[in-house]
Amino acid sequence: MMHIFPHVSAAEKWDSTLVDGVATVGSLEPLFKNSVTGITAFAGVILFIVIVAAGFTFLFSGGDAKQLEKAKGTFTAAIIGLVVIVCAYLIIQLIGLLTGANITEFNLNIGQ
Repeated sequence: MMHIFPHVSAAEKWDSTLVDGVATVGSLEPLFKNSVTGITAFAGVILFIVIVAAGFTFLFSGGDAKQLEKAKGTFTAAIIGLVVIVCAYLIIQLIGLLTGANITEFNLNIGQ
């Protein structure tokens, strides 16, 4: 089951941030990491669904020019979304490389 949903098994554990079973400020770190992981996975699923929908619209257009344009527009929007996501990731990596700061990790440095 874990192989089907890899992001579920990749979730950050909360156990070390709890005090007597109550969440502390340190719980923000795994919360942020799990949120980013979930949002990234959700964006990938949505991208896949939009590309498949564009493909079906294209296949079942029956030569109708309006349906073909709709399919092309949907596919173009999906590809632009993918480019935006990849560019955002590359910009974050570039900033980290140029500044030397590890901006891809959310760390409060509490108790250290």
